[in-house]
Amino acid sequence: MRKYGPLLLSLCLLAGLSGGAVGQAKNNVPDVIPGAPKVTVERIKVHGASLEGSLEGDSADRDVLVFLPPSYEKQPNRRYPVVYALHGYSIGAEQWSQEIHVPQTIEGALAKGARDMIVVLPDSKTVHNGSMYSSSVTTGDFENFIAHDLVAYIDAHYRTIAARESRGLAGHSMGGYGATRIGMKHADVFGSLYIMSPCCLAPRAPLKPEDETALLAVKTPADSATLPFGQRAALASAAAWSPNPKAPPLYLDLPVGDKQQQVLGEWAANAPLAFIPQYVSGLKRYNAIALDVGDQDTLRFDTGKLHEAMDANGIANSFEIYPGTHVSNVAFRFQDFVMPFFSKNLSFQGAR
Repeated sequence: MRKYGPLLLSLCLLAGLSGGAVGQAKNNVPDVIPGAPKVTVERIKVHGASLEGSLEGDSADRDVLVFLPPSYEKQPNRRYPVVYALHGYSIGAEQWSQEIHVPQTIEGALAKGARDMIVVLPDSKTVHNGSMYSSSVTTGDFENFIAHDLVAYIDAHYRTIAARESRGLAGHSMGGYGATRIGMKHADVFGSLYIMSPCCLAPRAPLKPEDETALLAVKTPADSATLPFGQRAALASAAAWSPNPKAPPLYLDLPVGDKQQQVLGEWAANAPLAFIPQYVSGLKRYNAIALDVGDQDTLRFDTGKLHEAMDANGIANSFEIYPGTHVSNVAFRFQDFVMPFFSKNLSFQGAR
């Protein structure tokens, strides 16, 4: 792999080293469990009022995968908790479903004793390959799309238990950042969090000179498609964290020249390790919070710092460093840890 500066090295891990520039990393898959109960998959579109009018022109109508448990059709009066699972950078909901091997891993978890839940995978891919699940006039307000528009749609169209105690939020890499960010800010919506290998937790260092040159040469959104993975991810970060409605056609500011310190400050304001003190009371409301990361993943250091920050603020959480790379065992983790975690910690009261 080519070498990047501190910012781009972290961004290169957003989607588990996936993307055209760096290739697809190996992802181990659990064995199929014979006789596992079957899950129904629905592919829908959800309109996000929070995403309307984005300067980048990203669609406000988002692809969403909904996985309904085996009992959903057979028990028409039963209601279910919902787990919202967020994908990483450079991929969408469909590829995320392949990386965590759903519905197979959902079915495997159910066969091993997890309770029936609805699982929802929303798509937040944008012009520069990822929304960062943030609030931006350039990309749209993906934070509130997830926390409000999507939750409201699922509650209105499926038999959910429409209470925060019965909603779980999970995510991997950029999705882990999203679960951290949205979880901190929207404890009134979700009741349990599972944060997997989160990226982008800490304030960022300046760009390397060669990366500045390459990014400043981008004049249209189409130009960004030819950039290496890490440089394109830097554009996605700028679109999410330093939007500028007066800077067409990209509508963003980069941390370069006279604006370097201002933009780096704006990026730092979006770093969970910097803003966690503002959301301690909300985080203490969660029934359970779990963090995990592979021992061969460079993101383990900042994930450990997030765990330490939670501990220091008296926020109950669990933290595990497991054997693996950024994505090598993510399907195993989803089946054997994420689904059982929510089965144990979400409220099924009102399921009937």
